[in-house]
Amino acid sequence: MTSTAQPTVPEGRKAQPDHLGHVIFITAAAAMGGFLFGYDSSVINGAVEAIRSRYDVGSAVLAQVIAIALIGCAIGAATAGRIADRIGRIRVMQIAAVLFTISAIGSALPFALWDLAMWRVLGGIAIGMASVIGPAYIAEVSPPAYRGRLGSFQQAAIVIGIAISQLVNWGILNLANGEQRGKIAGLEAWQWMLGVMVIPAILYGLLSFAIPESPRFLISAGKLDRAKEVLGEVEGHTVDLDARVTEIQDAMRREHKSTFKDLLGGKGGFLPIVWVGIGLSVFQQLVGINVAFYYSSTLWQSVGINPEGSFFYSFTTSIINIVGTVIAMIFVDRIGRRPLALIGSAGMAVALALEAWAFSARTAAGTLPSAEGTVALIAAHGFVLFFALSWGVVVWVLLGEMFPNKIRAAALGVAASAQWIANWAITASFPSLSDWNLSGTYVIYAVFALLSIPFVLKFVKETKGKALEEMG
Repeated sequence: MTSTAQPTVPEGRKAQPDHLGHVIFITAAAAMGGFLFGYDSSVINGAVEAIRSRYDVGSAVLAQVIAIALIGCAIGAATAGRIADRIGRIRVMQIAAVLFTISAIGSALPFALWDLAMWRVLGGIAIGMASVIGPAYIAEVSPPAYRGRLGSFQQAAIVIGIAISQLVNWGILNLANGEQRGKIAGLEAWQWMLGVMVIPAILYGLLSFAIPESPRFLISAGKLDRAKEVLGEVEGHTVDLDARVTEIQDAMRREHKSTFKDLLGGKGGFLPIVWVGIGLSVFQQLVGINVAFYYSSTLWQSVGINPEGSFFYSFTTSIINIVGTVIAMIFVDRIGRRPLALIGSAGMAVALALEAWAFSARTAAGTLPSAEGTVALIAAHGFVLFFALSWGVVVWVLLGEMFPNKIRAAALGVAASAQWIANWAITASFPSLSDWNLSGTYVIYAVFALLSIPFVLKFVKETKGKALEEMG
């Protein structure tokens, strides 16, 4: 129903769903893609040493097998949006679910190292698709009054997926009597770790049949009656549905399809604001956060902790990641993006420096003295906490807000690509760097955390409380 007292307020902003629980179900189903994103990204943590042993490979080759999934991530992220505009958001979710399922089965039953790498790439494509389609779909079906809270489901699902993968790995390792290559029903433990993902992948596919297509896609495809039905489901039947469809159509007509050319300008090639976005993405990865999720079990075993203990610490780190993410979600709109980023940078720098100090005491037998071991464990958890409550969430919030409307989509694409590249660089280099000097590796990460402080102070503007139209 349109209000005559406030004619300037768009109809959609007043939407109140008749059944909020139904809207939450739709959002949670879509966020299963985020869960699989987190799960598939970190489940490899439990298989690294077993893969090294099974195929008798060195650190450099092993790193490529672990990191190669990120190539698939880049492909999936680059193509998901265009595919979704052609065949719909739900179809892309279903494609991703199939790819996750095939990847899980193939990774669990590899013939050789080369096909394990191939299945990893396939899983990476699914991750890339899920990283794009989940947030886009949730934004398009969420009532405007609840969009921020429902949008946070994706990030929450990712960190829960990471935690569950580590819990599952720990449970499987215990069933195999603490041996990553121990046999369970004819398969080695690490194969079960990679194969269990088939369960949430199938669930994701089934849930995709239980949720409606995005109203925005339906309108673009000319299916106006169905779009009105969906809008009624998610925004409430008291809303003037004809007015809502017209509002969305008008917004779509006004949109500027940003291209790569729009990003060019100035002496540095890209516009300055684009370089800031690239810098945020790169710094987020260069502090070494994904080492904590891809290699933590290997890391703890390299300093004398037994496999069961190393898997348990990987799980507790994932719980800390969830806690930090919740803190960020609570405070990002209260104290702002820049203060959180600066707090996180300082905390990460201290934690990484403490880890570097602790690892410098590693003995010839590959163990840490008791005091240094305790410091290393506490510092590792502190590092993940400070990352999660700051850069883990803040970077994505800033990237979604900081660019002018005209270039937002294209600039986001470039910044996200830079993030995948930096992620690959850190993931692929860690095994060789740690073989060279584990303590020195953490010094490098600590330096990047320190450098991020002047970067934020000089180049990053606060976006808290500003309308998107004010950016640029």
